[in-house]
Amino acid sequence: MKAVVYHGIGDVRIDDVPEPKIEAPNDAIVRTTASAICGTDLHFVRGSFEGMQEGQTVGHEAVGIVEETGRDCRNLKAGDRVVVGSTIGCGTCSYCRASYYSKCNDANPVNPKNTAFFGGPKDSGNIKGLQAEYARIPFANVGAVKLPDSVSDDDAIVLSDIFPTAYFAADMASIKPGHLVVVLGCGSVGQLVIASAKLFDAGRIIAIDCVENRLEMAAKQGAETINFMSEDPVEAIASLTGGTGADCVIDAVGIDAYGRGGPPNDGFAPGDKPSQALEWAVEIVAKAGHISLVGVYPPAQTTFPIGKAFGKNVTLRMGDCPHRRYLPMLVRLAADGTISPSKLLTKQEPIEDAVSAYQSFSKHEPGWLKVELLPPAQLQGHGNGTAHAERLVTA
Repeated sequence: MKAVVYHGIGDVRIDDVPEPKIEAPNDAIVRTTASAICGTDLHFVRGSFEGMQEGQTVGHEAVGIVEETGRDCRNLKAGDRVVVGSTIGCGTCSYCRASYYSKCNDANPVNPKNTAFFGGPKDSGNIKGLQAEYARIPFANVGAVKLPDSVSDDDAIVLSDIFPTAYFAADMASIKPGHLVVVLGCGSVGQLVIASAKLFDAGRIIAIDCVENRLEMAAKQGAETINFMSEDPVEAIASLTGGTGADCVIDAVGIDAYGRGGPPNDGFAPGDKPSQALEWAVEIVAKAGHISLVGVYPPAQTTFPIGKAFGKNVTLRMGDCPHRRYLPMLVRLAADGTISPSKLLTKQEPIEDAVSAYQSFSKHEPGWLKVELLPPAQLQGHGNGTAHAERLVTA
């Protein structure tokens, strides 16, 4: 089968790889009908996050059809259409039972202390990724959620990772009705953070980025915007809030942040200011405010302005999203029309063109906000439009 495979920093290829097989009683084999490229995938390809093994199939977002199940996967059957949560949980350990599925004790066969997820470095379990024609889903009885007919593949692929991650970010930020929320980063997760903050009844949302088409999308959703290339975001927030700062700041950027010079335009170059979002978050947040981090930071990242955060009595929460906690609820919201996740998709590309899609996505080219990868049979009827993420929250 065809799969997108990591061969080294800046080197992903379309390879022929063996089809997966059932390995455990609660496995399922899923024929993928849609996958997607995530900013986290770029962290691996850019080398910002260490530990990727040559030959690893990448990707951690998928929608598909169940082809086969293990004997203990009793809630799924061949022919079921499912969305796959990006992090993996067993469903029986104490963490999973407390809805911390991403902290599962049993899902990671390499390092139980680390989150297990698809298509990541060795310490994440070395589990084959989802940018492939077929995928083995461990603990599919927990992490593969059945889809109603009213939720399209285009909606569901956004629910596989980035919408749960964004909702988790808003949840951790303790947004209350009327709160002023600042969102750092207007990529796909940042756009969905804006949508999630609306679901929490935020009173005012300010979004910060340096890419104009992303800021335009944020404005369409009702956010006030700041381009950090043209004005200092710390000074701008102080001016816009009467010097008080934000009740909640959400970092949707992570390790590949850029400084005031903005992003380079040379392929898979990593961000040049890995602690920039952290520094701005602490400067921008109000006293006794909340900071929520879902932008990915690797274990090697050790810089944080702890002194300033301490002096402000900041509450800081962070981590890998426990996707299974939020997936059923978000599927229901998509089914009843409260949210329209597919409006975030800006490109649909055949999986055979994944390498060029990675390059365009990494360069922040206009219209390459969220890229869905499709097998040829699924590509018919899809167009490649420009960004149109107006009213992700429709209610």
